[in-house]
Amino acid sequence: MTDTSRPAQAAEEDEIDLGLLMAQLWAGRNWIAGATTAAAFLALAYLVNTPPTYRADALLQLEAKSGSMALPQALSAMAEIEPQSATEVEILRSRFVLGEAVAGTHLDWRAAPVRLPLLGQAVASGRLPLPDLDVLTAYDRGDARIRLDMLEVPPEWIGEEIRVTAGEGGRFTLRLPDESLAEGAVGVPLSLPGQGFGLRIGALEGAPGREFVILQRDETQAIQSLRGRVSVAERGRGSSILEVSLTGEDPAELQRTLGAITEAYLRQNMSRSAAEAQSSLDFIERQLPEARAAVTKAEEQLNAYRQAQQAIDLGFEGQSLLTQIAAAEAELRQLAAEEEDLAERYTQQHPVYQKLLSARTRLEERLAALRRETTELPETQREVFNLTRDLEVAQQVYLQLLNRAQELSVLKASTLGNVRIIDSARTEPLPIAPRRGRVLALALLLGALGGAGFVLGRHWLRRGVRGAEEIDRMGLPVFATVLYAPAVAGNRRRKGTLPILALTEPDAVAVEGIRSLRTSLHFGMLDAQSRSIAFTSSAPEAGKSFLAVNLAVVAADAGQRVCLVDADLRRGRIRQYFRVGKGEPGLSDYLAGEAALEDLLRPTPIPGLRVMTTGRYPPNPSELLMRPALSELVAELDRRFDLTIFDAPPALAVTDPVVIGRAVGATIAVVRHDVTTTGEVEALLRQLQGAGVKPAGAVLNAYKPEAGRGPYGYGYGYGYRYQYSYRPQARD
Repeated sequence: MTDTSRPAQAAEEDEIDLGLLMAQLWAGRNWIAGATTAAAFLALAYLVNTPPTYRADALLQLEAKSGSMALPQALSAMAEIEPQSATEVEILRSRFVLGEAVAGTHLDWRAAPVRLPLLGQAVASGRLPLPDLDVLTAYDRGDARIRLDMLEVPPEWIGEEIRVTAGEGGRFTLRLPDESLAEGAVGVPLSLPGQGFGLRIGALEGAPGREFVILQRDETQAIQSLRGRVSVAERGRGSSILEVSLTGEDPAELQRTLGAITEAYLRQNMSRSAAEAQSSLDFIERQLPEARAAVTKAEEQLNAYRQAQQAIDLGFEGQSLLTQIAAAEAELRQLAAEEEDLAERYTQQHPVYQKLLSARTRLEERLAALRRETTELPETQREVFNLTRDLEVAQQVYLQLLNRAQELSVLKASTLGNVRIIDSARTEPLPIAPRRGRVLALALLLGALGGAGFVLGRHWLRRGVRGAEEIDRMGLPVFATVLYAPAVAGNRRRKGTLPILALTEPDAVAVEGIRSLRTSLHFGMLDAQSRSIAFTSSAPEAGKSFLAVNLAVVAADAGQRVCLVDADLRRGRIRQYFRVGKGEPGLSDYLAGEAALEDLLRPTPIPGLRVMTTGRYPPNPSELLMRPALSELVAELDRRFDLTIFDAPPALAVTDPVVIGRAVGATIAVVRHDVTTTGEVEALLRQLQGAGVKPAGAVLNAYKPEAGRGPYGYGYGYGYRYQYSYRPQARD
């Protein structure tokens, strides 16, 4: 039966039952609510103890600049380069720029009041009052302020704290890193030349005894810290607008620092432009003498030839050819510039591009024809023509270089860069963090998810039996389902007398389940050879003793003669229900032959019910139970009573239940709902059946409808152990 049912069971477990999932979450609502509350409390503590973070921003515009200032004006216009935003972002975040800001605003200085550990922000903000105790005088309560005007420390004191203690009348005391003390006054420079230390405190507010910390940080660390708070991004792709932002706790310090960063970046950009202009100017000034020499040389060659050949000018025809050739060359240069622009937008097959190529071809043909006409001039005019043309070219180059030199001189004098500040640094009035609503919402969400994960994870890890149908699928009939009784919760760990639910709350639903068990056993044992039963389980704390005691009471109430035997010779507790002393004789004494049965059957307040306790715990309980006296005891009790109930120990812990099961008429397995796993039940069956004991059935104990496969969900658990030890008692 077990093998044939496993595929169906596996298929059922593979399916996700959303209804059951929701029921499990609903049953674990207390865990989820607790986790959510704890997360909300932690979020509130975080918000109270976290200083607000502000943000300052500024906007910069990057303008296009010429790619080579040394080129003539016509070529410089063609070589304009769009600003590279990524490059400028890295320059803004460089040590060169940030280092100037650190030095200008003294960000490598740290001067702040001492705050209470862990709760310093809550106390300083006034949200958490601090008692006026002498040991707490040093901590800031929101009334301490310090401003540092000058600080100079020796190299070995960089990174070391200097403690300042406020005194009366603007006086203060310093505790230096070498543990020496010094005194000073606000606004008065304090100098220790022998130690290389200098200090001037511009303002100091706080009650006498308040302490402050002054620190000179390493410049590299200060730059790295500032870089971590600076963010630069281009606002819109290709817009050449950079948005620079800085975050921190002090709004005034943020605006001042960001302003210093933008000014330092602007200065380096201007100096870079001035340096570039100077470099180009130097290059042009080196070329001017050569250009002047070329003009002089061309003039001398032309004059010399004229004097030698007695030629005065080119004549009308030569002058006309010279003018036409110069005009054609100028048009070709213009078409070349237009072609570069068209090549970025069109292919060579585009009609506009083809039109330009056709015009260039016609100009080149015309220029070639004009140059051929020059060859038809007389030799004297042809040579004068060439020399005159060389002179005009040299003069044009010289004039362009001279004009560019004047432009660069003006540019250098103005020192204008290609960066413009659009919006100066300004701090937003409201803090950007922590965002209270978002933090609380996220904390509540994470708390709820964490609680739900805990509930579902606990269910997934334990996988206890959650319904009688799971026991039925293993081939073990369920005689009864006993509901969970909160009144007897924790009896396992309780000392002293234990209550009997059938007597204290006879109308409880759990007692009704035990009455149902009594009825099932009455009809199920009609053909049994013995009217004795034994309760066992796979592990401790399944509720065997609870069922055995209450079943004995309800059976006696029904008019039956009942004997309750505590067969757990290791940790039996039946005696606690009936106020029997721990050292009183019992089953172990009978099996050892040291006491008569009449002396061991103790009367109880319930008519028809007798009890036999364990007696003193023996050192060899299994060997003692294997004696023939156990079978003789069962037979004798069958003659005297209508029902005999044995409370046996767990079967997976010891072998005693196997021995007892072979002597009694029926063995009943007690399965605790949501605690005993299906694997434990299967192991229990194999343990008993392997020894020749066939369990008659099972009882599902401590069933909680809200934790089963009902509409109420999941969510109850017990801790238990397989360890089942005892401490043997020495016999007298």
